Amino acid sequence: MRLTASGISCVRGGRALYDGLSFSLSNGELLLLTGPNGSGKTSLLRQIAGLLPLDAGSIVFEGGERSEETHFVGHASAVKDALTVSENLSFWCDLYGSSGALKGAALSKLRLAPLAPLPGRVLSAGQKRRLALARLVAIRRTLWLLDEPDAALDAEGRATLLEIIAGHRARGGMAIVSSHTTLNVAPSQAIALGESKETVAA
Repeated sequence: MRLTASGISCVRGGRALYDGLSFSLSNGELLLLTGPNGSGKTSLLRQIAGLLPLDAGSIVFEGGERSEETHFVGHASAVKDALTVSENLSFWCDLYGSSGALKGAALSKLRLAPLAPLPGRVLSAGQKRRLALARLVAIRRTLWLLDEPDAALDAEGRATLLEIIAGHRARGGMAIVSSHTTLNVAPSQAIALGESKETVAA
């Protein structure tokens, strides 16, 4: 599979966040997005996911249906407080059309199995983040769009995240990750938004 962005632009509030941005991503590759708050990292992820229209340019996903092959995990964990940890993950499995066969493995991998019967409202910020990331393990999709995925994670949680991303790439998956921190993901490419000219490095 291959994702290709050609000359894309984004204008928010009358201000161009980026203009004429181009890149391509193939199986096993990761694109790292960096830049200060308001530079357009989240907007770019939303455009790639099809949640925000392009102001110019095009995005082509070859080899499958983009909406059916994409995981978008935003900076908010989107945990439903009234549902248990297990029910939250089941909700996402149902939403994404997954059998949930990997649900147990996902809870175990993210150290959530002991918390499975607890309601989302009692979870800490880090636990909610791990629950949001659990869908990556429970539901296999090719393209991951991760917005500040290590937010609120402790050292062990960050190590698990890196392991999950590495496993995804080893299976031929693609990922686009935005981060304010030094996330050790060994990117295939990097884009620094918010500079005078966006840069892409191989």
